[in-house]
Order: sequence, then structure tokens, then C-alpha cells
Amino acid sequence: MKYDFLIVGAGLYGASAARALTDRGARCLIIDRRAHIAGNAYTEDAGGVTVHRYGAHIFHTDDEEVWAFVSRFARMNGYIHRVQAEYGGRRYALPFNMHTFHAMWGVDTPEAAQAVIAAQRVVIGGEPQNLEEQAVALVGRDVYERLIRGYTEKQWGRPCRELPPEIIRRIPCRFTWDDRFFSDAHQGVPEDGYTQMIARMLVGIDVRLSCDYRQLTEREPGIARRVIYSGCIDEFFDYRLGALAYRSLRFETEILDRADYQGMAVVNHTAGGVPYTRVIEHRHFTPERPAAGHTVVTREYPQAWQPGLEPYYPVGDKENTQLYAAYKALAKARPDVHFGGRLGAYRYIDMDEAVRAALDDAAALWG
Repeated sequence: MKYDFLIVGAGLYGASAARALTDRGARCLIIDRRAHIAGNAYTEDAGGVTVHRYGAHIFHTDDEEVWAFVSRFARMNGYIHRVQAEYGGRRYALPFNMHTFHAMWGVDTPEAAQAVIAAQRVVIGGEPQNLEEQAVALVGRDVYERLIRGYTEKQWGRPCRELPPEIIRRIPCRFTWDDRFFSDAHQGVPEDGYTQMIARMLVGIDVRLSCDYRQLTEREPGIARRVIYSGCIDEFFDYRLGALAYRSLRFETEILDRADYQGMAVVNHTAGGVPYTRVIEHRHFTPERPAAGHTVVTREYPQAWQPGLEPYYPVGDKENTQLYAAYKALAKARPDVHFGGRLGAYRYIDMDEAVRAALDDAAALWG
């Protein structure tokens, strides 16, 4: 056999696994059906502005080993992510914190904010039966109506009253004036983009792009001893138990002949009447770079997933969780294949979690 591992998917999980395995002495081939590496973290240059083609990606972690690993391949710029929500012509800080509560109610102390929320929570009697009741029970009616309802219904394509409460069993809520989106010790974006970071990870590793796993293995059977598969687990098994549900996204990007559009990288639009969920202004991810004289803006539109579209968000309701468990049982009959990453594990994971899983999997598969 030519390779020890065939790694399907050249995104952050697959590339990290390939690098870690190669460093341990394994021979790896990594493939991707797309024409580029880096998966959904792919970045490209637009006249001096680094554009995140598939949505905003900010690396953040408390894991020292993960941070040391990615820092081998990129200079991280220390970008601190701050997000605001726009509703009714006003801006509110996210995640919910004292800046949010001051803008909403004019309160200045944690006690005052907590009192308003407590008064609004009592309308829910008993155990919440849907996402709306769960949200109101956690943060009150005002925050729910202005900052959760419209955004969530656009994201999932269903009314909040029809969504299960477990989607938001916990809502981040800070009664401080800390408006950082993440509180991790290490945060940043690669100064020259994620594509370059992952290209450095893959130095010395065989890569084939625009390459379909099934076609490759039919054409070259026995090409590797083991497979690490980071695609959709239901697709691997030809959907024999049925298709898992996902939500997808559509992006509209434009170059604007102005220095700045919205003053920050990400603004969520939480009103139900606005068709997109957020606006990304890419130049703000790398504030250390000289201004390009123009700015690049992307609007993000959630949409129903169907084959041919990118599956971004697993629908983690009870039915799909049970279906995934059935596919996972099928996978036990294929000890030559390891399923990993966001799609292989059918759960949304942060970037540091993808790297952590890749390092752990490499150690377990090739000790």
C-alpha cells in the first residue's frame, strides 16, 4: 500500500490530522472534492483585504498545546472578536452583557439588569416546552424578542415555538462590561489568512484537490491502510438509513469603494424582516494591515440544505441525534475507517476543538 492514511477533507481537522500523523512517521494522502484546501476556513485576497469566503472564522482557545500547534504555521494577530446585533436601528453588544442591558433598559448595575430579567422570566410556568419558552425563561421577553427570536428563526427556518428547547439550554449572559465575544486566553486570526496557514501544515504531504473519495478508491483500491473520513457520515453509507438534516448558508459578497462600512467585523441582524443573519466586514479581522482603500462586505443568508449544498450546521434535534447514533453503529463494522471532524461526528465544533480532536486522533491511530 502506498499510504498509511487516506484523509478525506483538507479542512482544519483533516490538515491537522495529516500534519500530526506525518510528524509521527505515517505516510499520508489528503484529498478534497473542492478545488482548494482549508475547507470552510478558506481565505482569499481581494485587493489587499483577506476575505473569509465561507463566513467568519476566529481562532480562540485555552488549550496551550493546540495554540502552540497552530502557531507553528501562522503568526496570529491577537484580534479580539466583538460582535453587535442590530435591531430596529439600534446596536446591542453580544453576547449579552452590561453594554447590552444598558442599551436596552438604561440600567447601569448588574443588580438592576438581573431584576429586569427576573421580572420577565416569571411568565413561564413549569418546564419550557420549546425554544421560545426556554429563551424567555433564561433571559426574559425583551432580550428574546429583539435579539434571539428573529435571528434564530432565520437560522433554523422554523418558528421558535416549533424548535426544541435543548437548542439553547444555556445562553451566555455576563453581568459585567466585558464585551469580548470570547474569553479564551489565546485569540487571533492568521495575519496572512487561514489558507496560507493550512498550506504550511501540508508541506511535504501529498494533496489531491477536486478529488472524490469514492471515485478515487474505485480507481485505486487499496491506496491506503486506513481512512480518516471528515465528510458526512450518512453520505459515506449512501444514506441507507436516511439523510441527516443540516442547515446551509448562502453568501453575497461585494467590494465597496469606501474605507469602512460598519466599524467592526461582524454585525448580526436579528429582526425577522431582514433576510440575512449577519454582515461581515473582512478588513476588521486584520486591523494591523494597511487600509486597502476599499472594503469587502459579505451578507450571510441561512437556507435549507439539500445535496449539492454545503452542510454547515447539524440539526441536533432528537430525531437526528438518534439517526446519527444508528450511523455510528454502522461505522463499528468499518474499523478501517475513522470518522472525525464536524461532519463525521455530526456536531458543530469550534476551530480549536477540531485541532484538539485531530491531535488526539493522530495519537490514538498512530501511537
